[in-house]
Amino acid sequence: MELLTIILMLLVLLLVTNVIGNYVTLLPTALIQIIVGLIFALAVKDFTIEVETEWFLLLFIAPLLYNEGAHFPREELWKMRASIFGNAIILVLLTTILGGIFVHWMIPAIPLAAAFALAAILSPTDPVAVNGIAKRIQIPTHIMNLVRGESLINDASGLVAFNYAVLAVVTGYFSVQKATGDFLYMFIVGALLGIGLGLSINLLRYVLRRGGFVDVVFHSLLQVLTPFIIFFIAEEMFHASGVIAVVAAGIIHALVRERTENFRAQEQVLTDNLWSIIAFVLNGLIFLLLGLTLPSAMRSLLENEQMSNWLLLGYVLALGFVVLGIRFLWSHTINHFDYYILKNVTEKPSLKTSLITSLVGVRGTITMVGVLSIPFFTSTNDLFPERSLIIFLAAGVILLTLIMATIFLPILSRGETSTHTTSSDLTNEKQRMIMGAIQKINTEKTEENASIVYELLNDYTLMLHMLRSKNKNEEELREYNEQLKMERLHSLMLERQYTEEYMSVHQVKMVTLKSIEKSVSIREKAATSGANHFIRQRFYQVLRDWKRGRLSDRELEQVQEMEDAVQIFTFEKVLAGLEERASISEQPEVLHNMIYYYKRLLNKKELPHKVEMDQSILDEQKEILCLNAIEVQRKEISEMFKDGAISTVEAKELRRFVNYMESVVLYEYVE
Repeated sequence: MELLTIILMLLVLLLVTNVIGNYVTLLPTALIQIIVGLIFALAVKDFTIEVETEWFLLLFIAPLLYNEGAHFPREELWKMRASIFGNAIILVLLTTILGGIFVHWMIPAIPLAAAFALAAILSPTDPVAVNGIAKRIQIPTHIMNLVRGESLINDASGLVAFNYAVLAVVTGYFSVQKATGDFLYMFIVGALLGIGLGLSINLLRYVLRRGGFVDVVFHSLLQVLTPFIIFFIAEEMFHASGVIAVVAAGIIHALVRERTENFRAQEQVLTDNLWSIIAFVLNGLIFLLLGLTLPSAMRSLLENEQMSNWLLLGYVLALGFVVLGIRFLWSHTINHFDYYILKNVTEKPSLKTSLITSLVGVRGTITMVGVLSIPFFTSTNDLFPERSLIIFLAAGVILLTLIMATIFLPILSRGETSTHTTSSDLTNEKQRMIMGAIQKINTEKTEENASIVYELLNDYTLMLHMLRSKNKNEEELREYNEQLKMERLHSLMLERQYTEEYMSVHQVKMVTLKSIEKSVSIREKAATSGANHFIRQRFYQVLRDWKRGRLSDRELEQVQEMEDAVQIFTFEKVLAGLEERASISEQPEVLHNMIYYYKRLLNKKELPHKVEMDQSILDEQKEILCLNAIEVQRKEISEMFKDGAISTVEAKELRRFVNYMESVVLYEYVE
């Protein structure tokens, strides 16, 4: 029960931090999650959570690296293989040696082997930590690909170097020859196991399909379980690198998928959606756990009165700058080597590019999980030297690199361009597609499907508003919402005026007048206070129907007819005024939103007197209209691609956007 409570608590915190991150755009979500985890751990008395390296690597790192390997552009991986392997192996060793020597010089109380262990675990980078920053600034694509590529390997190389350094402290013995041999074994055998097991699992799935077993849920689940199976076999049975194995298996899976995705499209869509959820949850939980473990990891050191907090802060700053400095010098040297000696790059090296490459190398989860696995005692039952200080330094460097990336990357990336395409880059193209769909739906309107047309127009208008909101800053968005609110209130005021105008020439019963006034009041409260209009309206309808239940059928019909007559009159008057203003307005977006709203209200009042329709017929009409609108959007994509307005990659992204909408329309639940 305690484990279940912790899991549910972590998931709730994950949702909370993502909501906060949506509004606090200055901070990356990873940093917000660390801060929230830290606050929660401090606020809850006696709260502790233990993170074991073995299960953390299995449950978190294995699936994330497998998914990253499966989606990493292999052309870029091959093109940048020298830089990636240089950063993942040589830079890790340089950071371990030079960083270790510096730590031992700065803090002689930390033995050289323990200093090497600290520097080694600080060498792996964590691109997930910087993703929140990369989404809102233009980091050059080749730099992000380099960091993503090296992170596929440097987790393994950093952990191997760290484990051998810790072993040297614990046992007092270290052999360079044995360490080198073991590293080569773990790396090569891990890669071979990843390739072999990846091919074997894909072969198993092929055999099952040939045998008639084509359950998409089963095959999707098998694919999700693949990294866990491969990691466990590589680590526990062969004592090789499970990290390298899952990365190799991910690349193999991507190669197989390219040749078979057209034959199992439904499975691929389901699996991609599953991996999206898994990656979202695991990435968030990683940084929450990081924040949750910080207080307990650093408490004993902070309570030590013999160690000044300012001195500790100085140690963190010095070590952080040395680690980033080593990365900067390495990047700058390699950039010059590639440009002047190998001549395989066209971009001239610059200090700015090297600084960006250095700052993007944020330290994260592997560093914290590895350092927390340091044993308390050596083989001679002595305390591990300066364990608390080592943990504090590692945690401090993680936060320092993340904060520095948050502050300086946006400054350094000004004026940079990125060829990296995301859905957020295609907002204008999506708006064009939605506008085409709206025009198509308008042309399809008939007396029978008018209510469905207005419902769809309202949905597409809302979608268009959300897309346009992405191009608005917070002030513009606030102004738009305020205009919409004022327009709603103005229209409701006109409804009251037109109701009085109708009453001046027609006799209206008091029960009808009260019902209309109540309807206006509910919508008015929803506009002013943001209350849930749907719940209020449904509650009122239930209460109204209960009161009218005492009327005879003839009396009920008269009341309903009178209410409809009054509201049709007022809705038509309000709608005419809105359309007249929209025709001369320079920014009619808000007015169009209101027009579609009142057209739908008006049609609901008029439809029962025109034609009685079964719900299944309405659903069928809605599906046909949706598919027609989707077909128009596909034509818009083809025209934009033909005109050269979008690239092949962008066209694929837009088609995926349309396909998701189509899958919702065509989806039917099947047991």
